[in-house]
Amino acid sequence: MTIFQAIVLGLIQGLTEFLPISSSAHLSLAPLLLGWKDPGLAFDVALHFGTLIAVLWYFRDQWIALIKAAGQVAATRRVDTVEKKRLMFLILATIPGAIGGLLLEEKAETVFRAPALTAVALIVMGIILWLVDRISAQTRHLDSMRWLDALLIGLAQVIALIPGVSRSGSTITAGRGLKLDRQSAAVFSFLMSMPIIAAAVVLKGREVLQHGGVTPEVIAGVLAAAISSWLAITILLRYVSRHSYGIFALYRVILGVAVLVFLQMRG
Repeated sequence: MTIFQAIVLGLIQGLTEFLPISSSAHLSLAPLLLGWKDPGLAFDVALHFGTLIAVLWYFRDQWIALIKAAGQVAATRRVDTVEKKRLMFLILATIPGAIGGLLLEEKAETVFRAPALTAVALIVMGIILWLVDRISAQTRHLDSMRWLDALLIGLAQVIALIPGVSRSGSTITAGRGLKLDRQSAAVFSFLMSMPIIAAAVVLKGREVLQHGGVTPEVIAGVLAAAISSWLAITILLRYVSRHSYGIFALYRVILGVAVLVFLQMRG
């Protein structure tokens, strides 16, 4: 892999991790469509370190408040503020994804990365995102979340193990289905991405070291992913404050159809 290829893949990872269009789909399809060698899941995880940096920096004020809330919960054993509840909701929402990741890790690295499955997942999830966003009211703010909301959004994250579904796509769709406004659904999705991404980086970091270590290519990819992730978060939150998720749903369907056509032509 060249530094140029690493930067391109880093930009793809960063721009697609937080937009509801599936970063895993783009990372698995990009080498196929560009004629490059698949860098493998270990490199994908390295790029996730860049997105982790971005989400920690962008929401740094909220993370500081959540850390303080964690200390208060430990000291008082009470969950009686918005920050304390949000902390508990994030923990609860993370559990299904963590269990699913451990149980389906092998399939996520093999069977789930089939291009045809990825294309179908892009299309199906795009249609679901459009329908849910269109018919669900925006009557609830993030502060109105309940325990059941967190659990359901967490369960939605499990199906994102299939490339093409999209972690942000599935969790934002679940949030919208629960009538959270578009920004609130996105913010909670972004916040709950941190534990999962951090766990993947820690657990799979060894594979990065075993596959050549921290090379200039890996560093370039991580930096590109961090910068583009920050831009993606900024753009999405501003965009959905005035617009629907329809444009992302349309993009998913078009990309999925294009990939199926490509696979058919290639034979």
